[in-house]
Amino acid sequence: MKQYLELVRDVLSNGGQEGDSVRPDRTGVGTLSVFGRQLRFNLDEGFPLVTTKKVHLRSIIHELLWFLQGDTNIKYLNDHGVTIWDEWADEDGELGPIYGKMWRRWEGPTGTVDQISNLISRLKADPYSRRHLIIAFNPADQPEVAPQGCHTLMQFYVSGDRLSLQLYQRSADLMLGVPFNIASYALFLMMVAQVVGYRPHEFIHTFGD
Repeated sequence: MKQYLELVRDVLSNGGQEGDSVRPDRTGVGTLSVFGRQLRFNLDEGFPLVTTKKVHLRSIIHELLWFLQGDTNIKYLNDHGVTIWDEWADEDGELGPIYGKMWRRWEGPTGTVDQISNLISRLKADPYSRRHLIIAFNPADQPEVAPQGCHTLMQFYVSGDRLSLQLYQRSADLMLGVPFNIASYALFLMMVAQVVGYRPHEFIHTFGD
């Protein structure tokens, strides 16, 4: 995980703003911030789990399964001892049109779109397509979403018998969330690769802010 630690050093060294130590943000706390960075993990070399901090694997696994079910209520998570989404849920446990809904029930003009099923079908039928995308940011939904989606775009890529995934993350909490995100999307790549019959190869994590 040397490259993750190098990114942390980059932010600590270069993340201040001219004339100020932090960048203003919506929370009022401020951040150290850099723009446009990338980490690359070859899964042939092992699973990319950050070991310099505790990463709660049970939460990662159950959150991903929850997304894949298309669920937007925290009950499933709470039933499995996962509380990471609790603070954003309403009194009924609902979170609005977050990742699970966008992945499995994207609202289109003629009905809902199951992006996961479509992805699997395309990878099997047309592996070299440039359209192996999952989009998780709908501007029309944003006022109803809490928190607003950070993991905005995934693209899968086939090379020979290997499958790679690139994630674009518009906003990244480097210390708290990114180690969790790395493991989650690497696991997702492994799951998709198994379903479509490829070897998981590279997870590429591209960051905006």
